Amino acid sequence: MSDQAARPRRQEQEPAGEDVVEVAPGVLRSQLPISMPGLGHVNCYLLEDDRGVAVVDPGLPTKASYGALVARLKSAGYPLSRVHTVIVTHSHPDHFGGAGWLHAQTGADIVTHRSFRLMWDPTEPPDIDVEDVPALTAELDELDEPLEHVRRFPWENTPWGGPGVEVPFKRRLWFRAARALPHMRKMPVPTVRLDEADTISLAGRDWIAVHTPGHTDDHLCLFDPVEGCMLCGDHVLPTITPHIGGMGTSRDPLGAFFASLDKVAAYGPQVKVALPAHGHPFADLAGRAEDIKVHHQGRLDKLRTTSAELDRPATVMEMSTHLFSPRAQGGMADSETFAHLEHMRLGGEMQRRSTDGAFEYVLTD
Repeated sequence: MSDQAARPRRQEQEPAGEDVVEVAPGVLRSQLPISMPGLGHVNCYLLEDDRGVAVVDPGLPTKASYGALVARLKSAGYPLSRVHTVIVTHSHPDHFGGAGWLHAQTGADIVTHRSFRLMWDPTEPPDIDVEDVPALTAELDELDEPLEHVRRFPWENTPWGGPGVEVPFKRRLWFRAARALPHMRKMPVPTVRLDEADTISLAGRDWIAVHTPGHTDDHLCLFDPVEGCMLCGDHVLPTITPHIGGMGTSRDPLGAFFASLDKVAAYGPQVKVALPAHGHPFADLAGRAEDIKVHHQGRLDKLRTTSAELDRPATVMEMSTHLFSPRAQGGMADSETFAHLEHMRLGGEMQRRSTDGAFEYVLTD
């Protein structure tokens, strides 16, 4: 049995169940299926009030996912006509997918953070830890509907000079059409954009917008001070750490992620239940946020040790071989390595130079 086969299944990998369960007053947890081994479901929360229901993170933009969403709503006693709001925590397809479909059929508001931008490409990687990528690629051929985006990364060029990916012509055309004509492709166009500390009425009470960049630049959490609930999206997950890549618009995505973890941890004493986008609700938000920080700080320590032992400049791809296991090497590993190296460079710990178009890093003297 391989190491991957022997590894216990994480919460986030559990298949979607059909039950709809109340996890806080007026907040129901439903699960929508994701047909890939690395993630078995996305939590789609239903927030009840006298107007009907708000839907949080309505799954992938596929007919199967949307059909499951309609079934979960029906199980909870809500026809589509009673959906008045869709909240999208961030711009990844398993979170925004059904939003445009719901809006087209119901006229529901689509709520995002102010910085939400539809930059999704079908080749974008999933919301998983880099070390889990080999488990996905090894099992792809067993899927009924292969998902190319878990194999490849959406860039033809990288700033560090590493190999990129040529996106197929038809896929590029589809993406361009979706960007130019989002309504025809049922892509979400936000009708309400929240800024930090804005409030929105959901489940009969006010929730506070908490901007948490890191996993994506536009990531949004929502905090309910009345019942002590935090909708966490992918920012804080119970057993995996979200991918922090170096290809976003942020100058220091890892630094932004650390600051965002500290921000939600500060709510910790008030949070009775954290509601993640994958995995089970949990109680100790501050403790889990600290665990994730420690995980990434361990990676920074490994890069310090590696650079000292090499005692010479090294490329992102070489550093990645020391930071991640051989089975995890590839675009996601390189991107996350780049994010960590840039965090250290901006903090004055690393120096960067470009040799033949490839970035090289070495500890500052």
